[in-house]
Amino acid sequence: MNVKTPSKLEKILSAGHLAVTSECGPPRGSDSKVITQKANMIKDHVDAINITDNQTSMTRMCSLAACIHLKLMGLEPVLQMVTRDRNRIAIQSDILGASSFDIHNILCLSGDHQSFGDSKKGQNVHDLDSMQLIQTVRYMRDEGKFLGDDEIKRPPAMFVGAAANPFADPFEIRVPRLAKKVAAGVEFIQTQCIYNLDRFEEWMKGVRDRGLHEKVYILAGLTPMKSAGMARYMKNRVPGMDVPDEIVKRLADTPKEKQAEEGLNICIEAIERLKSVEGVSGFHIMAIEWEEKVPEIVERAGLFPRPTVE
Repeated sequence: MNVKTPSKLEKILSAGHLAVTSECGPPRGSDSKVITQKANMIKDHVDAINITDNQTSMTRMCSLAACIHLKLMGLEPVLQMVTRDRNRIAIQSDILGASSFDIHNILCLSGDHQSFGDSKKGQNVHDLDSMQLIQTVRYMRDEGKFLGDDEIKRPPAMFVGAAANPFADPFEIRVPRLAKKVAAGVEFIQTQCIYNLDRFEEWMKGVRDRGLHEKVYILAGLTPMKSAGMARYMKNRVPGMDVPDEIVKRLADTPKEKQAEEGLNICIEAIERLKSVEGVSGFHIMAIEWEEKVPEIVERAGLFPRPTVE
């Protein structure tokens, strides 16, 4: 059943516009100004704003509360939800809580292992995995029922997203894994940060060969590099990241005081190239603790002003 949601993001995509999303990490404290100040920097240049869910397993203000702060600002949030920390009761409860505030977008994730974060003795839950989370949101929305089959009064009207990493090993299963998420009911995808454009285009060819680009909206993920050091770190230390040597060299060959500017240039060049790739429906710009640069990226990439939808 194709259920239309009130999601502005879904309306932008279904109208055929290139969507632009970005994200904000909640604070490691209870000061809501951290979120509202970040959101104010980017709100006029994006269609929706992701709120991360205890990313890298570091304890932060919960994604749901931060999304509510965005709603109170009149903005369009994307609730990120990981299965690491919740069983199916808590998952369904949080989905209803989000829906009660008319939060209409959700990104379904597994979550980073707790060994990355500040609570290494914490227990993974993973009662459901990310595929089952997609299925759960769709079941609650489309059938109007809980997983236990009781009826929901006012089902959640969620536009359902998930992540995809075109670069993780083994490469051969990357397209089949996306196909599984599509079969589970995902409606939009935000990808891992893209630096190896050739490999991403190869993945997109596989996506088109299976007709998946006609079944799901794919938003290409971009993270601007601040320095050659950041490029080396992401290349060598971040699992599932593919940073070509020429990107590292280009930044390393740039004077230190101009490396951040060159990192923005690389990001904008990538967007310009990926605009013409069939099946790319938009861009997810992850300017980590660098949100003030999102407007410049969007404007220089020719993605501003943003379209309006009814």
